Amino acid sequence: MQTFVFYFPTLWRVGFMESEMRQSTGIGLLFIAIAASWMYLSSKKRKLQKLKQKFFERNGGFLLKKGTSLEESSLESAKIFTIEELKKATNNYSDDRILGRGGYGIVYKGILPDNRIVAIKMSTVVDESQIEQFINEVIILTQINHRNVVKLLGCCLESEVPLLVYEYVSNGTLFEHIQNKDGIMTWMSWENRIRIASEAAGALSYLHSAASIPIIHRDVKSTNILLDEYYTAKISDFGASRLIPLDQKKVTTMVIGTFGYLDPEYFHTSHLTEKSDVYSFGVVLVELLTGEKPIDMEKSEEQRSLTTYFITSMNENRLFEILEPRVVKEGTLEQLQAMAELIKRCLHLNREDRPTMKEVAMELETLRTLTDQNSRAHQSVNEAESVSLIESADLYAVVSISPYDTTGEFSGKYSSSSSSSLV
Repeated sequence: MQTFVFYFPTLWRVGFMESEMRQSTGIGLLFIAIAASWMYLSSKKRKLQKLKQKFFERNGGFLLKKGTSLEESSLESAKIFTIEELKKATNNYSDDRILGRGGYGIVYKGILPDNRIVAIKMSTVVDESQIEQFINEVIILTQINHRNVVKLLGCCLESEVPLLVYEYVSNGTLFEHIQNKDGIMTWMSWENRIRIASEAAGALSYLHSAASIPIIHRDVKSTNILLDEYYTAKISDFGASRLIPLDQKKVTTMVIGTFGYLDPEYFHTSHLTEKSDVYSFGVVLVELLTGEKPIDMEKSEEQRSLTTYFITSMNENRLFEILEPRVVKEGTLEQLQAMAELIKRCLHLNREDRPTMKEVAMELETLRTLTDQNSRAHQSVNEAESVSLIESADLYAVVSISPYDTTGEFSGKYSSSSSSSLV
């Protein structure tokens, strides 16, 4: 019996061809999609690059490059960071990286590829007419190498607003460490207060008179004095700073600063001099002595303005009533009187009668030296008394002598015959 097999070659070929066509069409569409995506991404990248270049030029990038290339004597010029570097460093500007907010921008904690921790400040919108001035300041600040000034490491100019990169200072602000909370004394000793005041004054003196071009800070306050891991003072936040042309003694500008620290004469005239910083620093010194805020609207009208209340208390011979107890306890009458007189001169309404920051720094350094000497002498007396008491005491008695024991200490410290002896 024969078996007949029927073939349909035409139908089979048609089906095969249709399958091939479908595959070819799919591959073609895929290729078109890939090409379109590549063209879109390339176009987007070019637009982003153009935008970054636009911001870079607008924010004075070429001026910065030109300025830093001219500074051949500088050991370290400003580093220009890319926007990608700083996004990565701040985890895309995550809220949990925010260190603080101020009138001149937001400060983020950043971690660079070399694991260096930095503070990245996102500035508010910069006036384009002031770009050249801004770049000049960046160039000058990157060349400042003073142990009591926060170091500006570089900047990013590719973003819509400039980003400034500073060294990271870990122990917060002076304000946080001296504010008297609920009548409880702060940890900071008189010796540390004098040291921090001396360090900050030395930094401001350097900016005013020792930098290549004098710099006025314009926003000196306790929140702009940072403390590092060793509680060394560092002047920070130069967002309001201005350079003083060498042929000028003052700069006319809009009123910038913080209420409570503003130089009254500057507030009225808009004439800026280095004596404006002196007044503001005088307010910081009052904070160091009292542990109070410059302006406290919750207090009585007499006490609302700390500086006015301080001067009034001095004039009425009741200054010790408003000083922090620990300051009165640890400082000698001579030291406290010298500090109060210095503050009074710093806060003089006529700026011509105020000392220079150099003079302030010298006086504070003298006070610091006296404080160190008194501290060592006080320690020696305590050690001698401890040995004497232990030798004469019963072997089973426990003798405890505190360097802050107030028994008889006030009468000895503040007697007119001896300001440093114990009775």
